Amino acid sequence: MALDRRPVRRAPGARFAKLLGTGDGRTFTVRDADPRHWGLLVAWDSAADAGAFERSRTVRAWGAMAEESLRVAMRPLASRGTWAGRTPFGEPRGGRHEGPVAAVTRARLVARRALTFWRAVPPVSADLHRSPGLRLAVGVGEAPLGLQGTFSLWDSGRALSGFAYGRPAHLEAVRRTAEVGWYAEELFARFAVLDADGTFGGREPLR
Repeated sequence: MALDRRPVRRAPGARFAKLLGTGDGRTFTVRDADPRHWGLLVAWDSAADAGAFERSRTVRAWGAMAEESLRVAMRPLASRGTWAGRTPFGEPRGGRHEGPVAAVTRARLVARRALTFWRAVPPVSADLHRSPGLRLAVGVGEAPLGLQGTFSLWDSGRALSGFAYGRPAHLEAVRRTAEVGWYAEELFARFAVLDADGTFGGREPLR
C-alpha cells in the first residue's frame, strides 16, 4: 500500500486512483479492519488503459502474493458530491441499467462529530446486510479513522434503491446527516456492473 501509490497514480489513463484498506463496515472504527483484503479504485480514460494496467508489473506483483482477487468493471450511472475536492466519475446522466449495479460511498468526517456518527453506524450496517438483493458489502477507507466509505454490489438498481430509500434505519441516518452535519465532504456514486470475475472471501459475489 505504501510503496505502490505512485505507480498506480502514474499509470497511463488513470484519471483518479485510490488504494484503500477494507473492513466489514459494521462500526467504521479500527476494530472493523480486515488486514487480508485491500482495494483499488481507479477511474480510467479507457478500457484499454485499464487492461494495460492489469498486465503491468505492479499487478503481477500483487498476484504473486495474493490468495484471491476480485475485479469489477463498472460504468458510472450517477454521482453526487466530491472526493478530495474532485468529481472522479464526472457527471453521468444516469439512465436505467438491467442487471447488477454497484454503489460507492465516501465521506470525510467532521472530527468533533465523529463519536455520534460511530454510534449511529451499527443499526444501519446491520440493516444493510439484511437487505434483499445485496451481494457484497465492504467498508473501505484511505485511513483507519475519519476517511471511510463503502463498496457494495447488488442484484439490480431496484434492490439498491430499496435499501437507500425504503429502509427506516438508512432513512434515519440520512435525516441525521443533514441535521447533525457529520461530514465535511461526501460522495455517493452508482454504477452499472459491466463485468466481474474472481472471488472475495472465497466466493464469487455475482454468481
